[in-house]
Amino acid sequence: MQLMTSVQGWIHKLENAGGARLVRMLAVALAFLAVVIWYDYHCARNMAAPTAMDEAQLGRNISRGKGFTTECVRPLSIYLVKQQNNVAKDPARLNGNHPDISNPPVYPVVLAGLMKVLPFHFDTSLKGAFWSVPDAKAPEGRRSLRYQPDFLITFFNQALFVALLFVVYFWARKMFDPGVAAVSTAILIGTELLWRFSASGLSTMLLLLIFMGIIWCLTLWESEMREPKWGSKGALLLSLAAGFLIGIGGLTRYSFLCLLIPVAVFLAVFGGPRRWVYCLCALVVAVAVVSPWIARNYAVSGKAFGTASYNVVEWFFPGFRLQRSLQPDLPPFAVTSYLRKLVANLLPTVQTDLFDNTGGWITGFFMAGLLVGFRNLGLRRIRYFALAGIIVLAVAQSLARTKLSDETADINSENLLVLLTPLFVVYGVAFFYTLLENMQLPFLEMRYVTITAFVVLVTLPMWLALILPGKGPIAYPPYWPDKIRSSAQILGENELMMTDIPWGVAWYGDREAVWLTLNATASPSEPTDWQESFFAINDQLKPIHALYLTPRSLDARFQTDWIRSGQLSWGKFIMGTVIGGQVPGSFPLTKIPPGYMPEQLLLSDVARW
Repeated sequence: MQLMTSVQGWIHKLENAGGARLVRMLAVALAFLAVVIWYDYHCARNMAAPTAMDEAQLGRNISRGKGFTTECVRPLSIYLVKQQNNVAKDPARLNGNHPDISNPPVYPVVLAGLMKVLPFHFDTSLKGAFWSVPDAKAPEGRRSLRYQPDFLITFFNQALFVALLFVVYFWARKMFDPGVAAVSTAILIGTELLWRFSASGLSTMLLLLIFMGIIWCLTLWESEMREPKWGSKGALLLSLAAGFLIGIGGLTRYSFLCLLIPVAVFLAVFGGPRRWVYCLCALVVAVAVVSPWIARNYAVSGKAFGTASYNVVEWFFPGFRLQRSLQPDLPPFAVTSYLRKLVANLLPTVQTDLFDNTGGWITGFFMAGLLVGFRNLGLRRIRYFALAGIIVLAVAQSLARTKLSDETADINSENLLVLLTPLFVVYGVAFFYTLLENMQLPFLEMRYVTITAFVVLVTLPMWLALILPGKGPIAYPPYWPDKIRSSAQILGENELMMTDIPWGVAWYGDREAVWLTLNATASPSEPTDWQESFFAINDQLKPIHALYLTPRSLDARFQTDWIRSGQLSWGKFIMGTVIGGQVPGSFPLTKIPPGYMPEQLLLSDVARW
């Protein structure tokens, strides 16, 4: 009898005390969890973006107490460190821990903390059908399907995605109403681009969360300007918080610092009599946050942003020639050259990237919604900020564009426009609701059918990705974690490998790897000389014990990259070794293990297998 009374009490609470709402929330959470599980199983792959692998191996080094040092060594980094490190012994710092001067610190530090908390397995493949499959040719009788550290980093970024959904929901609810907030959140959940970023290993989800933090600061600050609640101190603290978040975002991705411009303009335009105080506070805090790291980079490399300082000019060196050169022949600064790059890249950025990289069709609703006037002054002002953000981010993305944007289209660290996706979605949904209010629907239920149809249509790419056959869990070519690891592990911990995927060898193989070099004075018009650049490292800095080439080089264009690249190029070297089966007599790495050619090539100084 007592049990029946208790059950009836629980039923009463579910029906009348907010329990029905709790049940709906639980159902939504379970449905979202099911999408996560299916997406990770069906669509997620190991890392394919070079920046993701680079930052992951940095996080591992930090977690091991090695400081901000890297196993992915760029020849340009060697050049800069040598220029700044005037010592006879180990001037490039290759025999110790080579300092990383290519990446900002926040995301690697976050990953290092994650690696301290979660059980990362770097050395062994996990058993079970999800992680590996039987393979008689594999060393342990199983071939890995998924690299467990990649999966854990994906899981972490998806947790950031969930946090982003909550932040966007409550912001949309504050600025519009629960209906717009709920539909916006549903569309964000179904935005396939965000899911791909969550599984990429890149810092984009963290940046999106930081960006929405700035939006919240500006929203509350603008409201405080119109309807004071906390006094001048509250507005001052919010401007300081916005500057702090910009600084943190800049230390997550350097190009994020361009948002200082629209934030400063926003504070200056709408700040009233104390506008310059708010603007100055945000700028000073952002600079104060970034300055110690810039000072560190300058002390190590002589450049404020290390190798990233050359991203703007890298466009003039096709095929990563600048990053792969030991003594770069930099072109003189010319405004016309940078304007040419801006114009050349701005056109595809506006025509294609603006729509493809910000949620797809919903961007069209945002653009059309620009013609709609909001009675809420705060909504109009935040929309002005979004428009300024489009201009600034499009210019920054066009100027900083490198070959990375072609390596992994859309899903790369140079995609800045994706940061605007939450704003585009919320304002796009608001415009849809404006249209919906003017529609003559025959009955009330038709309103819900229309909203559902709108959400399904906008999120169609996500549902197709979940239904259609996937590409498989391995991003090969060229990144095959098992193969990369077995190739790199033939070396000792302090030995150096040269490869065309140094970030992959550093992350999956856990060995120091230098990027396949070009000739010592890699000007854009000169042919490459593998002998000069190879022996410049091997004889003068640190012995190279192995050369590992993947389809990234072996699948190059035969005529352009091999035939016309010069008699002393890596293309000629590959042709003689892979096709002719002969290593040049002057080359110190002569041992070739079985099972690699023609897809891959591994050369070693001695037989290590």
